Amino acid sequence: MLPNVVRRRTNSLPSLVDDFFNDGFLTGFFTPDHNWRNNWTPAVNVEETDKEYRIDVAAPGLEKNDLKVSVDDGVLKIAYEKKTEQEDKKDSYLRREFGYASFSRSFTLPDETDVDKISAQHKNGVLHITVPKAETKVIPSKEIKIS
Repeated sequence: MLPNVVRRRTNSLPSLVDDFFNDGFLTGFFTPDHNWRNNWTPAVNVEETDKEYRIDVAAPGLEKNDLKVSVDDGVLKIAYEKKTEQEDKKDSYLRREFGYASFSRSFTLPDETDVDKISAQHKNGVLHITVPKAETKVIPSKEIKIS
């Protein structure tokens, strides 16, 4: 990251323009590390039914091969990572551009989920994840004799 260089006026008269541009208000628009694409987090809808949890992740423009869904120690993790590189050579110039975008969302799964039957489908820019609930076994009531 390039350091920010701030030049202040040395005269005693304040400048409204300097105060506006040097207060950090516009910093996020012009520095590469504040690019909205690099800090993008998709919208997520979670729905619970009697038999399952449904998680829908808005992923417009993403391919299913770019997305990764995993479960580790009761935590469902949805991740995306993409690196791009573009080079354009002409007679008098060379232009190179590099890009990197990523996000990660994690959800703690309830104990009654059936982790082995979790499924995911990518369709029309939306990642649909289905987390089935495990069948709960009803323990019949029983009287225990004391001996």
